[in-house]
Amino acid sequence: MRAISAGPPTRTALGRARKSQTYVISRVFIGKIALLIAVATVGLVFLVPLFWMVSTSVKPSDQVWLIPPAWIPRKFVWENFSEPWNNLPFPRFYLNTIIISVLSVVGMVVSSSMVAYAFARLRFRGRGIMFLLLLSTLMLPNHITLIPQYVLFNWMGWVNTTYPLWVPTFFAGAFNTFLLRQYMMSIPNEMDEAARMDGAGYFAIYARIIMPLSKPVLGVVAINTFTFHWNDFFGPLIYLTEQNNFTIALGLRILQGDYFQEFPVQHIMSMTLISILPVMVLFFIAQRYFIQGIVISGVKG
Repeated sequence: MRAISAGPPTRTALGRARKSQTYVISRVFIGKIALLIAVATVGLVFLVPLFWMVSTSVKPSDQVWLIPPAWIPRKFVWENFSEPWNNLPFPRFYLNTIIISVLSVVGMVVSSSMVAYAFARLRFRGRGIMFLLLLSTLMLPNHITLIPQYVLFNWMGWVNTTYPLWVPTFFAGAFNTFLLRQYMMSIPNEMDEAARMDGAGYFAIYARIIMPLSKPVLGVVAINTFTFHWNDFFGPLIYLTEQNNFTIALGLRILQGDYFQEFPVQHIMSMTLISILPVMVLFFIAQRYFIQGIVISGVKG
């Protein structure tokens, strides 16, 4: 029997195929447009408080509490930025915050990466149990360890100094260690073996191979640490008592509390705007490392 060969597609079939393809493309295009509109709407909702803060920071006093609000002031009062800066030691507040944040980033990156390297690349007895104990500390709220830490730092004479705010970062953090370990486990072990054949020791492998290859996740740790210590209010509130040692967070609280009648709300908004600028600039500069590190650390390991 001869095989019956299929003939060429008819015009009707071709028309149906083209209509089906056009329908699929249209649905995908409409879906993307709808998703873009939804994301833009949510983004605008979250940007409203920021826009109100920027607008209020340059408003005159009689336009701050208007209803409906005046989003664009009729007159820009730039003195709202200079008056609180001159009447309170905000330069000192900024210097203290920068020192604490930078030292915390250095301490957390170095210590957590070393601990993570040991858990990810070295083989020793009890490694799994020790790592489990490390992760178990994540279940302890910070308020449970607050009183023992305060007693310890008070005994050491560190109360009313910045030491309690950045020295603990040199002893690693459980979450950052976990994040770094997951990333380091995704690096092929053949690189370590090749380096050992060339005579490299553990520290040389850590410094010359693991650390350069871990830049994305190190960027995540650095950004998170800097942001936390830059915005930290609870720690400075507990350990700092003299105004000369205050950070920006405490400075803004002084501006809001004791000097509220002297410094109106537009001054608070102007200083708040200045305080968040370094964090925003840092994120936009390092967002590539942040997103890449989160994606890779969450997929592998």
